[in-house]
Amino acid sequence: MHEPKGKFFYPAPANKRTRMYVRRAPDGQIEFRLWSADDPDIWERHGWITRAVVKQAATLYSERGRETDPLALYDTRVADALLKDE
Repeated sequence: MHEPKGKFFYPAPANKRTRMYVRRAPDGQIEFRLWSADDPDIWERHGWITRAVVKQAATLYSERGRETDPLALYDTRVADALLKDE
């Protein structure tokens, strides 16, 4: 989907209040940015990040014993499909 902030998908399809925006960086990598209607400031607090940064965060989560997997929100297949026409 597309709106003024850019192309996005719903990382948790049942929750339409959270969107994952995607774009392609000049070097060709996919970048992600999270927006949430329940926490609109998250857009300003967290800028555009690559999948590599998400993987680093996932490692830290795992090392701290957290069970959630941040990688689940950052789907490169969906992002690729949205950005295919660019």
